Amino acid sequence: MARRSSGVVDAGTPGYPPGAFAPADPWDQPEDKGRRGKARRGSGGGRGDRGGWGGSGGRWWVYVGRLILWAFLIVVLVNGIRAPFQRFTAKTVTPTTPTSGPAFPQQAASSYALSFADVYLNYDPATAAERQKQLAQFIAPGVDPQLGWDNTGKSALRSAHVASVSAQDVNRAVVTLLVQANGRLFQLAVPVYAKDGALAISGRPAALPAPPRAALPAAGQDRDSALETELQQPLSGFFKAYGISDTASLQRYSDPPVAGLGNAFTFSALKEINAPHGNAVSRTVNATVIWQVAPVQSKAASGSLEQTYQLTMAKKDGNWYVTDIRGSTLPAAS
Repeated sequence: MARRSSGVVDAGTPGYPPGAFAPADPWDQPEDKGRRGKARRGSGGGRGDRGGWGGSGGRWWVYVGRLILWAFLIVVLVNGIRAPFQRFTAKTVTPTTPTSGPAFPQQAASSYALSFADVYLNYDPATAAERQKQLAQFIAPGVDPQLGWDNTGKSALRSAHVASVSAQDVNRAVVTLLVQANGRLFQLAVPVYAKDGALAISGRPAALPAPPRAALPAAGQDRDSALETELQQPLSGFFKAYGISDTASLQRYSDPPVAGLGNAFTFSALKEINAPHGNAVSRTVNATVIWQVAPVQSKAASGSLEQTYQLTMAKKDGNWYVTDIRGSTLPAAS
């Protein structure tokens, strides 16, 4: 029988013969102590001791979640402070308007073409040399000095006006004039070249037909005959004062008073009043007046001239007053 160092004889382990030792507990091995702790925590469903982690690492995920949340809040806070600061400190950028390139000088070319037409459409064999000299101020070197005229026949320009300018690029354009020459109305297309402020007629002009005449719409039949009769007396007095600039009478018939024609015309008759139906105290009407025109020579007979006006009328205290006078678009009756 073996004797322990303590001098006490082991009565044995229950289930084993006296003096025999039970098999060693595998968990008592130093390298297995960790596994034993895990097994005990797993079997109990809780913490093995106060210093360990709760089941399946739950508390570790809580700390990770808190860390992520705090990081998110810090990012939001920083951006919220930085954005207004950047708006206040950012420099204001003024958008720049793109500058357009050079354009064809339409106004200068129009005046140039008008002056040229006054020479081009006035010709006479007796003054051919003078015409060629004047044309040389407009045409480019190398161009026919008479621009196609054969030194025969006559032409006389009565009037010319710019109708349109068609620019092909910054240097070339066609200026179209509406002209009256030799008793006819037509258009004259004049080619003009421009470069660095200089101008030149670059080629022969071309005659084009005059614009077609437009057909007028039928005159409206909505007429207030009662008002037309009512306006006969005040408008006759108004136009009589209007022709000779009678200031006192103009104050009586117009409000505010209008300026007269300064004796340029003498009132003869009020031919027609055209007043459509409308407001009881405000109306726009048209009136045709027959004027006597003073002759240029004292012994010559005076002539008459019919003109149509558009008048804005206002009724105050039972009387009609002219508040505005201008030209009319009413089609002229025969």
